[in-house]
Amino acid sequence: MRKLLFALPLLAVGAVAFAAGVPDKDGSGWSQEDLALVRSLSLKALPPVPADPSNRVADDSRAVELGRALFFDARFSSTGDIACATCHLPDRQFQDDRPLGQGVGRTGRRTMPIVGMAHSPFLFWDGRKDSLWAQALGPLESAVEHGGDRTQYARLIAKHYREEYEALFGSLPDFAAMPDNAGPNSEPKAAAAWNTMEEEDREAVNLVFANIGKAIAAFERTIAPLETRFDAWVASAEFPAPGLLSEQEVAGLRIFLGKGQCINCHNGPLLTDNHFHNTGVPAVPGLPQDLGRESGMRLVREDIFNCLGPYSDAEPDQCSELRFMASEDHSMRRAFKAPSLRGVARRPPYMHAGQVQNLTQVIAHYVAASKAPAGDSELRPLDMDQQDRRNLEAFLRSLDAVR
Repeated sequence: MRKLLFALPLLAVGAVAFAAGVPDKDGSGWSQEDLALVRSLSLKALPPVPADPSNRVADDSRAVELGRALFFDARFSSTGDIACATCHLPDRQFQDDRPLGQGVGRTGRRTMPIVGMAHSPFLFWDGRKDSLWAQALGPLESAVEHGGDRTQYARLIAKHYREEYEALFGSLPDFAAMPDNAGPNSEPKAAAAWNTMEEEDREAVNLVFANIGKAIAAFERTIAPLETRFDAWVASAEFPAPGLLSEQEVAGLRIFLGKGQCINCHNGPLLTDNHFHNTGVPAVPGLPQDLGRESGMRLVREDIFNCLGPYSDAEPDQCSELRFMASEDHSMRRAFKAPSLRGVARRPPYMHAGQVQNLTQVIAHYVAASKAPAGDSELRPLDMDQQDRRNLEAFLRSLDAVR
């Protein structure tokens, strides 16, 4: 069973956070509980990337190299100029700085960073995929992202990556009699062509398509977060006194743990609980209604590429997160995944559709706790003055990678 590695029980987090600022016996201003909580946020506390039993090549170096090539190959799109790396820019934390992702068209959500995402049991803002390899397949077929189709991608593998593919997954099928462009989630002509194909041929193409995702996932599993000034400070001899972090940044950390209540959702070494939360983020005018995790729960269950599906390498008892996932209910309406705060200062705008322009406005949003446009927000107004807000923002800026 792959567990939520970083999520601390909210009651326990609250109890520890309440202790923030209570001095221990040596008068340092930190209790032992506080110090343990701060250390739990450090990169040194990050465990190894968990195994993915649904992907038998997840840690195969040959798959990593094939996946790396596919990640940067723009031929895997309808226009021939969109690659995974188009939106997931390596020098920008594998995201693109846009409020809404831009592929062959415009998406309805912001591009999520994929650094450290191998630790997460559910992917995308709504958790509609339950593995990195299943996640990689979604944009390939999306009409506004890569915009291609399954037989197109299978043919590209046969033409350009046959040797690498067959070394990992075995012989490719003969595509000669199959349509050039066909897929169940494609534009109408390609979708109609998919429906004319024999079931055996569709399954053969699906298998190649799934394996494309598994190779890309093997590469993405190697994308790890970088050390920040905060991490260096925690590891330093001066900790917990200011030094590598300024007095203002340390004061902001106290806000983060205490009255700011940030730790409730942004805990563990990736600074996310990997859960989904309705925080009252406003809707974007002109975009379709977005129900977040409420619809994501249904989509991940229906996905043929999920852990329990026919293209997964896992045994059913290795798919605990999916099997025991809560049933759909309205409590998850407009709940979106809490993103990692590592590097957060360098990737505005914020929220799932780029609704908030800067960190100052993000903090103001959480302090005000406005009513959600749909569903029920988890937020309650916070007692934070302007100095508290400046201190918290200063701490968040200490989470940038050391360069």
